[in-house]
Amino acid sequence: MTGPIVPLGQLVLKVHSRCDLACRHCYIYEHADQSWSSRPRVISQETISRTARRLAEHAEKHRLASVQVILHGGEPLLAGPARLRAVCEALTRELDGICDLDLRIHTNAVQLNQRHLDLFLEYGVRVGVSLDGDRAANDRHRLYADGRSSHDKVLRAIALLDQDRHRHLYAGILCTVDVRNDPDAVYEALAALRPPRIDFLLPHATWDEPPLRPAGAGPTPYADWLLAVHECWVRAGRPMPVRLFDSVVSTLGGGPGLTEAMGLDAADVVVVETDGSYEQADSLKTAYDGAPATGKDVFRHSLDEVARHPGISARQHGLDDLCTQCRECPVVRSCGGGLFAHRYRSGGTGFQNPSVFCGDLKQLIHTIDARTGADAGRPVDGFDGLADGSDEGVGVRTLAAARREVTRGLLTAVHREIGPAAGPAWTRSWQLALDLGHRDGAVTEALLSHPYTRSWAVRCLGGDAPPAYLASLVAAAGLTERSDQAVPVPVRDGVALLPGLGSLTVQHGLVNVELKRTDLDGPMWEPLRRIRADGLDVALDDSDPYRDCYGIPVAGRLTGEQEEAWRHVLPQAWALIRKALPTLARGIERSARVITPLAEPQGSGHYVAGGGIGALGVHPHAEPEAVAVEMVRGFRLGLLDVLLDECELYDEADIATGESLADTFARAATDALRHDPEEADRTRAQYARLLTADSLTPLGRRFLDGVGRSL
Repeated sequence: MTGPIVPLGQLVLKVHSRCDLACRHCYIYEHADQSWSSRPRVISQETISRTARRLAEHAEKHRLASVQVILHGGEPLLAGPARLRAVCEALTRELDGICDLDLRIHTNAVQLNQRHLDLFLEYGVRVGVSLDGDRAANDRHRLYADGRSSHDKVLRAIALLDQDRHRHLYAGILCTVDVRNDPDAVYEALAALRPPRIDFLLPHATWDEPPLRPAGAGPTPYADWLLAVHECWVRAGRPMPVRLFDSVVSTLGGGPGLTEAMGLDAADVVVVETDGSYEQADSLKTAYDGAPATGKDVFRHSLDEVARHPGISARQHGLDDLCTQCRECPVVRSCGGGLFAHRYRSGGTGFQNPSVFCGDLKQLIHTIDARTGADAGRPVDGFDGLADGSDEGVGVRTLAAARREVTRGLLTAVHREIGPAAGPAWTRSWQLALDLGHRDGAVTEALLSHPYTRSWAVRCLGGDAPPAYLASLVAAAGLTERSDQAVPVPVRDGVALLPGLGSLTVQHGLVNVELKRTDLDGPMWEPLRRIRADGLDVALDDSDPYRDCYGIPVAGRLTGEQEEAWRHVLPQAWALIRKALPTLARGIERSARVITPLAEPQGSGHYVAGGGIGALGVHPHAEPEAVAVEMVRGFRLGLLDVLLDECELYDEADIATGESLADTFARAATDALRHDPEEADRTRAQYARLLTADSLTPLGRRFLDGVGRSL
């Protein structure tokens, strides 16, 4: 195989190969592949160490920002706290300084106790629990070998996990669908356990071993069952994300699949068994004996070698990997052909078939589409990535360009409506802007990108700002490092202000001064203070007269002591953002150029994103977390402000919904910095209330769905 590989960002680590339950629908023990029987019961220390090193090498080589490791089985808790600790220690040690580690465990939870949770607290291990609903639904499959129910023990474990001390470790519930169960009862039972997320999983099946379809149930019983659950969920205000439903909405809008079973995203998961063997996705065990095998292991092979395996690469080329029937299907970009294992048919076609759930997936997608308006046309590139925070980079670039065009329109309006009355000075400045921009497009971009150009233009149109300020903006944009041309700068009270750059003290009595770039190196030049830290490069702007656009008073000129305080706290705040929100941090790096210090907090004040995504208004705080929260909040509100220039998300007459949407969008990110369960619960409650808002447009509902996926 040639060409670049798709890095493997998710590793399923089998720490124990046996189970304490005998679930009748288990794909490991009850389906075609029986390789579990010849493997060690418990993973060895050597296998743990080799796996951790292989993962660290792979992450470092491909510069992965984070990797996800899921401890699995069998039943992983059977490995015991000591062996689980060894796994956590090895992974944490090897990945330290290379990338973030998202460590999780998937368990039936019947053995979950305080010792386990103490360990998981120490290493930040999030816990996903398998439960199929109420007692009747759960006991249809999830039983001990002697027929006893596991239901009560699982509920006790979830109650322990749901305590305030452990709540942040509670990842959610995985529920396998059985269409013989009552969908309303299943949903209500699961929702009562307050899961942060629910995953509904279709039972594993192939064309050789098709799924149960009860007589008289209709042609799409699985879609019908899931759509009944969807109705309950919507009626309840969508109190938690449901991954399958969110995936449908995301993929219909051109976003990511969120799950291996939906969308056309490249597969990036690999399994390591207790003996160190690399395998493909566990679901393949339902196809035929040996289906997941790669013939490779952690002792002899790197993860790059595994990523080149034909079975893994067969799920990394999107549409090209699918059969003709799937490629021609109108919903293929949403369903992605369904789960790879569900396409299997013996007799020569192998996995080159539609999903055995094809009809159900079509019905599910079409109905959710009709109910939600999820297919509303994407107004800007990266729209869905902006909403759920999965890829704010593309959206930021698009929105930055969109904001420049809005600013261009405002300047044109000022020229048309006010310019003729402003006299020769305006005409000279306007012509200079055109001439400089014609010679160097960077000048025009600098003029339009300066975050307070828009603020001045809006006020100028309202009669609250002088047209003459255009000369200062044009001069600042024109004094590029490539230019040796002198530009005229207005002088006020002996100071020539260059917005975004600084100010120059000149001889009193002058009205204008001609400046070159070299004039900004002398002793009378006072540049804006800059702070640089790990990719962040911002100016502390305490002088622009149009920086007071945040709805909150701005601070005056900074003293030396205040400047030092900012230099101390801002890099620490930035480090917190990079660690907790790496994708958002990249968006800030690409767009934010200014931090405007706000006045000391005094009572209430409604923050307005006047600087868009180019400038963030931040109060002075001694605590880095408080500064980080304000930076993230300001950036997210700026994103939404610019997005609203391009998209209609709600009826603008409904001010309350607009404010609530903005606050929820900001909170969805800042909660990751606070680690406060009560704040997170408030965010989810506010999100649930928004779902009932009548003034949201179809596009607004899609945006809100994206926000919900990030909670």
